[in-house]
Amino acid sequence: MESVCVFDAHCDTISRCWREYEGLDCNSGALSLKRTAGFGRYCQFFALWTADGYTGYPIGGDSVERAYHALLRCFKDQMACNSDKIVQCRTVEEARHAHSHGRSAAFLSVEGAELLGCDPHRLDEAAAEGVVAINLTWNHANVLSGAHNDDPERGLSSLGRRFVEKMEELHILVDVSHLSEAGFWDVAEMARRPFMASHSNAKSVWNHTRNLTDGQINAIIKNQGVIGLNFYTGFVGGSQNLDMVRAHLDHILALGGTANIALGGDWDGCDLISELPAIDSLPKLYEHLLHHGYSEAVVQDLFYNNLMRVVSQR
Repeated sequence: MESVCVFDAHCDTISRCWREYEGLDCNSGALSLKRTAGFGRYCQFFALWTADGYTGYPIGGDSVERAYHALLRCFKDQMACNSDKIVQCRTVEEARHAHSHGRSAAFLSVEGAELLGCDPHRLDEAAAEGVVAINLTWNHANVLSGAHNDDPERGLSSLGRRFVEKMEELHILVDVSHLSEAGFWDVAEMARRPFMASHSNAKSVWNHTRNLTDGQINAIIKNQGVIGLNFYTGFVGGSQNLDMVRAHLDHILALGGTANIALGGDWDGCDLISELPAIDSLPKLYEHLLHHGYSEAVVQDLFYNNLMRVVSQR
């Protein structure tokens, strides 16, 4: 098999590097440039994320802004230290240019708008730093919306709607993973550009609040967005193996999502299934899908092409 091309929609590796004082090139986590060196073309969304007990900064107030800038510095420092291997990109064209020079492409995201003070005016600053996608919430409700497990019946506030409008104006992808279902439907109703669920699975396969209902999956398909398959044991569910990952994939495909599937491994953010303990195990999933009759074209769309399309259309 030729080298696998990978574009993954979510990892918490920058937060882990900052927390553990490790580097992106080689570390003890699930994602490093050493682990991805064997891929063909490689793109990765790197999320800036913070939570109680991880950074020492509680959620709220000036401390979160300090955390955001510290995480951003960590990301920029890792790009500088590894500039011969990876480069921050804002567009598909920049990613292709990086690939043509033998480098991987890093896209920056923010997981939880609290890091930006839930302030639409801060989005200009984020866009200037190269932020390409933002989750409106993490696991906590905020002034923009409820979250999947915290005030889940609350949708977008008026401020939340202004935040989404500003994101689309700046061509920043709206990421609905972690969002309340009510908030999801508000985004789906008002979205004028493709949006994504960067690391979520199918609720019909495994009933978890972080997974997507069939209605939500259909809405993303209609919007021409993308869903990144998550490899966290709690969202995969069941036997927590490649067969269960395939069950989620099969379900989305059965709903018509061939152009809307992607990878969203959640590397360095959770307990991963044993058969995909780190990103360099992805070729095992690639081979597993081919063995079970998936066409090479569908697998390549899952692994790389679909997310590239959505980034290009944002």
